Amino acid sequence: MPDRIATTVEGRRLALGNLGKVLWPATGFTKGEALHYYAQVAPVLLPHLRRRPASFVRFPDGVDGERFYIKHPPPGLPPWAPTAEVSGKEGPRRQVVVDDTATLMALANLGALEIHVPQWTADGGRGAHDLLVVDLDPGPGAGLPDCCRVACLVRSALAADGLECWVKTSGSKGLHLYAPIVPVPERRVSGYARSMARRLEADHPELVLHRMAKQLRPGKVFVDWSQNASAKTTAAPYTLRARPAPTVSTPVSWAEVEGCGGAEQLSFTPEQVLARVARDGDLFAPLTDRGRARELPDVG
Repeated sequence: MPDRIATTVEGRRLALGNLGKVLWPATGFTKGEALHYYAQVAPVLLPHLRRRPASFVRFPDGVDGERFYIKHPPPGLPPWAPTAEVSGKEGPRRQVVVDDTATLMALANLGALEIHVPQWTADGGRGAHDLLVVDLDPGPGAGLPDCCRVACLVRSALAADGLECWVKTSGSKGLHLYAPIVPVPERRVSGYARSMARRLEADHPELVLHRMAKQLRPGKVFVDWSQNASAKTTAAPYTLRARPAPTVSTPVSWAEVEGCGGAEQLSFTPEQVLARVARDGDLFAPLTDRGRARELPDVG
């Protein structure tokens, strides 16, 4: 592969450079391979990014080099890349909305390879969360099989309240569960998620933790309800992660979760993810069907 190519993506001219640069030294995975992955996975990735103001982990010198968590458009982004104005504590700012493959590839070319998005869209704004997310994070001495056990408990708790959820790996050591909801303000969705997590801890104190204190986490799975805050973002489905190896935040089936006996069973490389998509399609596709959105129950 040449180290630099000029190409056209959806009518946009892009100069892709440093393609042979190794970004994941442990495996030799290059920038060119990362760009190829995003070009191939774009049809299933983009529906989960559109109109959501994106943040990025940018690591132009690889996962062993300096990295930056950015919310602003990275330097060098083409002027045609779509953005949206987002309000924040420091006032309004512009953020990229990754609405098309050309924008995705331009960002990846700039080293913005790990993508995070909020649970609301630029169109609905912070007052209209349309997704409930639960982040399961194992503490010391716990692992991914423990997260899988807790995921099944969360699924049952949500189902009892009339909500259906889908699950993906974080691409790191935990799991993310999502439920599509009729848009509500942050306080409603955060309040419900916290109440649900508190109930699970009360029922399963040996395994589940809803409190954030790190000294309480050994041997337990933290049910992080706080990811529903408007200011927070979660790793997008199908994003690459800035881990020692090039892992992907991967949608998985509930059968895979129920049968998980080891972390290696739910750790996927970009090549494996593309093979899964070719075989199964997008397991997270139901989340983009607004007909599946359900009313969020009130809490106390």
